[in-house]
Amino acid sequence: MREDVRGRADSAPRTGRLTKPGPGTGVAAGLSPDGEDEGHPRSIRSLEDVRADIVADPDNAWATARGYQPIYVAHPASRIVVIGQAPGRKAQESGVPWNDVSGQRLIEWLGVDDATFRDPTRFAVLPMDFYYPGKGRHGDLPPRRGFASRWHPHILRAMPEVELTLLIGNYAQRHYLGEGGSLTATVCRFAEYLPSTLPLVHPSPLNFRWLAMNPWYETEVLPVLRRRVEAVLA
Repeated sequence: MREDVRGRADSAPRTGRLTKPGPGTGVAAGLSPDGEDEGHPRSIRSLEDVRADIVADPDNAWATARGYQPIYVAHPASRIVVIGQAPGRKAQESGVPWNDVSGQRLIEWLGVDDATFRDPTRFAVLPMDFYYPGKGRHGDLPPRRGFASRWHPHILRAMPEVELTLLIGNYAQRHYLGEGGSLTATVCRFAEYLPSTLPLVHPSPLNFRWLAMNPWYETEVLPVLRRRVEAVLA
């Protein structure tokens, strides 16, 4: 019986850092072998057990007290994993990741329909924090440091079929690629990470100025993204 773990629904960057991407490998295959958090062995654990541990973790007690469930999607048969920032308020309240205008644009960028994107045997969704972090002075607060380092490795090892990893935004790219430069510079070098990994800009409507200033993203990156998604899901 296959596991399907969905939240009703992600630092110490070294743990999840990718080794040099290679053909046919993704984040699950490219995790650094020496960055595991102490107390978290490298053995493959069931997705159900990992989810139960996330909910029971004292670091997440504040979220449990508010009735929050961890927002992520994982399945042993997932082929593509989408790693972005922490879920927004709407996703936390609805229990559905990417349940907003940004999600609609992301699905359009991928060249799939909503049903395909919501199929956990095709797409896994792992934010850098699985809980809405709250509002800050300039928008939502960032994902908590160390969350992805602690939980992502367990989940990724339980998804051996992943062939493509999409890293959306600075938090995911710095964590997994170890890049210290600008998001624009990282995304501009997207071809260096293919075929297993693809850094993307966040599809938020607030990024309209960036998209207008960087037309190459829509003419060069998105066609490659759609071809890779189509090939992996074929």
